[in-house]
Amino acid sequence: MELTFPVIDFSKLNGEERAAAMEMIKDACENWGFFELVNHGISHELMETVERLTKEHYRKCMEQRFKEMVVSKGLEAVQSEINDMDWESTFFLRHLPESNMSEIPDLEEDYRKVMKEFAVELEKLAEQLLDLLCENLGLEPGYLKKVFYGSKGPTFGTKVSNYPPCPKPDLIKGLRAHTDAGGIILLFQDDKVITNGKYKSVMHRVIAQTDGTRMSIASFYNPGSDAVIYPAPALLEKEADKSQVYPKFVFEDYMKLYAGLKFQAKEPRFEAMKTVESAVNLGPIATV
Repeated sequence: MELTFPVIDFSKLNGEERAAAMEMIKDACENWGFFELVNHGISHELMETVERLTKEHYRKCMEQRFKEMVVSKGLEAVQSEINDMDWESTFFLRHLPESNMSEIPDLEEDYRKVMKEFAVELEKLAEQLLDLLCENLGLEPGYLKKVFYGSKGPTFGTKVSNYPPCPKPDLIKGLRAHTDAGGIILLFQDDKVITNGKYKSVMHRVIAQTDGTRMSIASFYNPGSDAVIYPAPALLEKEADKSQVYPKFVFEDYMKLYAGLKFQAKEPRFEAMKTVESAVNLGPIATV
């Protein structure tokens, strides 16, 4: 039997089919960890421009560098599986709390402009999704946005990746298997926008191909660096077993740990955070 993943029509949230759409989002977050989002309100024209300029930037500025890296490491002739690197060409744009767009070399002005416009639209979409998650979880409107805020606002950025043709995709992954950290991930990948919800953080990877370059633009809407994160008391109250499974932690501390353990199981990360939980000072920062 063919297994089809959840596809959410965002436009149905404004009509008679809202309840069914909300139920689909709930199921996707609890049982899948991601869903495809259609009719999300970001124009096709903008998305087509983002895709075109991203691919042009790769060809002009990054393709040759990637080829030189492959040659320097002898990767075209590997005979055994490579487990400590990815077959990807990538750079990171930070939008919030402060933009780094002007610091990224080789970005032409029209590309900078369209990525800023795209980031504004993605930020709005991410915050809409946060409110939908609040509604499904029975939390007060705006709760998740508030707890993401910290003292400086959320952390929001975009990883722009290209996965060039790979001579041995069975030996080198485009991006190794991992789970994401943080809040909401909006993924624009060659004609698709996929939202990776954080009810369930699903293990996923990018498979390299022997022909054609694959594009991926992943935008991460995360808690602020000093936001203190722990299970919402309102949710714990509803559960028969009120034991707190996840520790309380400062988001920046968790991300420092995640950086070194991204490609390993997520459970040990939270166990490690429990050892520093007692040191967390809540102060005036909103909590989840």
